[in-house]
Amino acid sequence: MTDAPDRVRRVYDGKLFDVVVDEWAGREREIVEHPGATAIVAVDRDGCVTLVRQLREAARKRLLELPAGTLEPGESPLESARRELAEEVGLHGGRWRELAAFYTTPGFCRERMHLFVAEGVERGTASPEEDEEIEIVRWRVEEIAERLGELEDAKTIAGLLLFLQARA
Repeated sequence: MTDAPDRVRRVYDGKLFDVVVDEWAGREREIVEHPGATAIVAVDRDGCVTLVRQLREAARKRLLELPAGTLEPGESPLESARRELAEEVGLHGGRWRELAAFYTTPGFCRERMHLFVAEGVERGTASPEEDEEIEIVRWRVEEIAERLGELEDAKTIAGLLLFLQARA
């Protein structure tokens, strides 16, 4: 099997993502085409990581997550991460580095998540999207390991574990 499908046909054009059907040696696979996303482990000068609790309609509940968002056309992952952090929670500045990049759900989706750490960020004013209701939650860095069981969002679990590993 090659690493490219024999045929691709677009079956849905959406605002956030598209859906294509790839044909691989006679087998069809529905694939979500996503522009990519960023997530940020933001650690402020008080030694706290900032999380957001927001409604995730697909999960039918509010989930506690890292600040994150979708790449805009022509935007680099770092530009996206800085924009999303400022918009969602009003944090800016600090020292930034990319920790990892990974596929979120490669069984059916081409979304690639870029995970950043921003340390020493400063508080400012958030300006979330009009339809976003975001509750800001802060955890002390020392609490992260014991609180991971409270999380249900994979990018947040992975992001915080990678952050803790990088600090060790």
